Amino acid sequence: MDSNRKTAIITGVLFIVATVVGILSLPLLGPMKTANYLVDVSTNANQVATAALLLIIGGAAAPGIAISLYPVLRKYNEGLALGSVCFRVIEGVFYIAAPIGLLLLITLSQEFVKAGAPDSSYFQTLGVLVVAGYRWVGNVGSLLAFSIGCLLYYYIFYQTKLVPRWLSGWGLVGSILTMLSAVLTMFGFFEPMSTGQIVLNLPILPQEMVLAIWLIVKGFNPSAIASKSP
Repeated sequence: MDSNRKTAIITGVLFIVATVVGILSLPLLGPMKTANYLVDVSTNANQVATAALLLIIGGAAAPGIAISLYPVLRKYNEGLALGSVCFRVIEGVFYIAAPIGLLLLITLSQEFVKAGAPDSSYFQTLGVLVVAGYRWVGNVGSLLAFSIGCLLYYYIFYQTKLVPRWLSGWGLVGSILTMLSAVLTMFGFFEPMSTGQIVLNLPILPQEMVLAIWLIVKGFNPSAIASKSP
């Protein structure tokens, strides 16, 4: 198995890992979405901590995608390939910062319960700030970095035909919609994780899974690879 084939398989696996852990974390975050979330998070601390661990794994896998693609893509456009790595590394930083917020929320909720769940604005204000920080980092910061990083390597894919153009074109559209969802949320048109934001993010999810399977099963287009062979 040559290096390009290994790269395609590794990239495909990383796509799947990053997506699956993100999906698995969603139901585990239920306690922080209730009206009495400070008590519920404390009661379900291990569940929320598991969600944080999954998100940290996703934070490691996300930049790994662009890093694994870099040796192949740099042959076609080194600047864009390096840019995709930089933005997806930034995404990974945001991706890991968000679960740190979850761990802080666990600590706050436990202190809240130890204090007898007082009707105090101190705990409520801190809770609101921690949850808001988690949502802004996860649903604006990381999404912006993710979408820009994706846009750069999907552009290279589209130009070089390393993967079918229908697949890279789908990725370009999905990346732009994801970027739009983050910008609209930043400026208050959507709430984080609102229906509008979720709808704009939907196209990229199946696209990444289709691309992952394509890379694992088919790999890169041999003709495109041969065009840059010595």
